[in-house]
Amino acid sequence: MRTLDIGGDKPLPYFPIAEENPFLGWRGIRICLDHPEIFLVQVRGMLKASAGLDNLRILLPMITSVTELESALRLIHRAHRELVQEQLDIDFPEIGVMIEVPAAVFQIRELARRVDFLSVGSNDLTQYLLAVDRNNPRVAGLFNSFHPSVLRALNWMVDECHKEKKPISICGEMAGDPSSAVLLMAMGYDMLSMNANNLPRVKSVIRQLAMTEAKQLLSEALQMDEAKTIVDHVRKVLEAKGVSRGLLHN
Repeated sequence: MRTLDIGGDKPLPYFPIAEENPFLGWRGIRICLDHPEIFLVQVRGMLKASAGLDNLRILLPMITSVTELESALRLIHRAHRELVQEQLDIDFPEIGVMIEVPAAVFQIRELARRVDFLSVGSNDLTQYLLAVDRNNPRVAGLFNSFHPSVLRALNWMVDECHKEKKPISICGEMAGDPSSAVLLMAMGYDMLSMNANNLPRVKSVIRQLAMTEAKQLLSEALQMDEAKTIVDHVRKVLEAKGVSRGLLHN
């Protein structure tokens, strides 16, 4: 379960936030740490719901520093401790962080040492790496997850995370796009999170490629310096494998 993740393109009608630049403003974990009373109520609810199941995993959004993570961890430990004191038998949950901003990318090993798992939010990460608001029609055309910088960051993060022996997953449009899913699989992501409607399309593509072929395709893509060149190359290789054009990233 993800803790309260509002702000930016995720408004709540009963929690209005008016800002000139909401994507760089008060959102995600920042709101929770500024209002620990809200965060504690939420975490207590999660923990209570997990009683008898012991399968809870808590995901913290928009983490930008070790300080934020440690502050959130202290509050989660407090909530758990209070419930134990109330005679509730609840295991402490696994904790994970969302990697959505460049600051987290370059501290991924420090973050990984403090949590149980990590999850990349590809939509926000692409937006922040490229300085492109994907909801702004003037620049939305510049939003492209096949940008070389995005692919290189995603590839580097897997290696860094696995050095700490922690699993890393990815969600967002990339995970559900068959052409990019092939590259993510080759990078070594442990899990791809996607809309159920995309599952058959992704399966159809990755079942037609051996891992060695996927890794070769990734190696070739990482050497290219334009998003369009990468997209065209991936399309060409997958079409040669008999994958229809309709399955590929536009």
